[in-house]
Amino acid sequence: MLTDNLSAPPNAFSLPLYLLLPMLAAIMAITPLTIDMYLPAMSTIAASFHASVTDVQQSLSIYLAGYAMGMLTFGPLADRVGRRPLVIIGLSGFMLTTLGLALTEELSVFLVLRFVQAFLGSAATVVIPGYVKEIYGDNTAKGMSYVGLIMLIAPLAAPTIGSVILGLGNWRLIFYVLTLYSLLLLLLVTLKLRMPSDKATSERSHQSMLRNYAVVFSRPGVKPYLCSCLLCSLAFFSYLTASPFVYMEVFGLSDHTFALLFALNVGALAIANLVNSRIVVKHGSRKMLALATATATVAAFALLLVNYFTLPYWYTVIVLVPLLGSMGIMSVNSDAIVLMKFKQETGTATAVIGTLRFGVGALAGPILALFYTGTAMPFCALMAAAVVLVGICQLFTFPGTFVRQAS
Repeated sequence: MLTDNLSAPPNAFSLPLYLLLPMLAAIMAITPLTIDMYLPAMSTIAASFHASVTDVQQSLSIYLAGYAMGMLTFGPLADRVGRRPLVIIGLSGFMLTTLGLALTEELSVFLVLRFVQAFLGSAATVVIPGYVKEIYGDNTAKGMSYVGLIMLIAPLAAPTIGSVILGLGNWRLIFYVLTLYSLLLLLLVTLKLRMPSDKATSERSHQSMLRNYAVVFSRPGVKPYLCSCLLCSLAFFSYLTASPFVYMEVFGLSDHTFALLFALNVGALAIANLVNSRIVVKHGSRKMLALATATATVAAFALLLVNYFTLPYWYTVIVLVPLLGSMGIMSVNSDAIVLMKFKQETGTATAVIGTLRFGVGALAGPILALFYTGTAMPFCALMAAAVVLVGICQLFTFPGTFVRQAS
């Protein structure tokens, strides 16, 4: 149940947990929705601005840059002024800039607004892991699994939603829908979001932004788990970058089959999050991370073998299910362990995780391009290397971890 093992009694919150967690997840989901919903409309947007699709595609990179800079700015600020003001500022700014995107007639203005949209929107999303930590305390990984489970729906459904909206009108309607979505969230937050930390000013950080970042990077025991977060991101982005090529070019599958297989893998991630939410309280995040890393290592080497011997595509499909599921558990528990090491710098820690995760994830494309062979092997090798390095982080930085758990 969602109410198990909370760090605060349920009546401490203004909403019951079965409503509070979906609301927090819905706020987090503005990022994948904003990134993915307009993808089907790229060519239409380009035609509207009398520009090339390549020019419009720059808006995606610009959005990611704005989001990263926003997290770096608002993460430490949340630790100083509290989370609720930033959620309100973030959703308000996101709503207004999204409306501006729907109304603009110039590509240059569109690109600038995409940056501002991401920058301001990050103020709302960067505080959500801190709220989850406040709700679940020592069982933060459980709460993160619930939020992650809900959020997985967004990137899976967003392109389809965008296509449906595009069929009902023009590309501007997509941004009108996002404007309405953020307005509804803003109303909910303003009326219903009341958390104990919003009044507990004594627990807020009074240090400078740079000092907060110094605390995060210098805290003992943080770096190995932070590296685990980043390596998991590298593996995930490798899959996202390479999977269309592997399925449709290497294996010759149709785009419809690719969509079904992609949905299958998202389902594996969802099930993994659900399983983790059920058992992490009993076994702890460190043990779950160790177990998932071991499973992922086996699956990653199996992926290497089935592609080295050029076995049929369904071998790759079968192996990817436990690999991606295990990586989902690895990612959630690595994040939770990092967040649990901070009390006053949760927002800063979230900003560090998010910014570095996007930065490292962006390296997947260039690395895969550098080692391009026309086969699936570079993709398999990169995923296997990332998983093995996560294990090395645990083995060599915490030499007793696996030994204690094995005994």
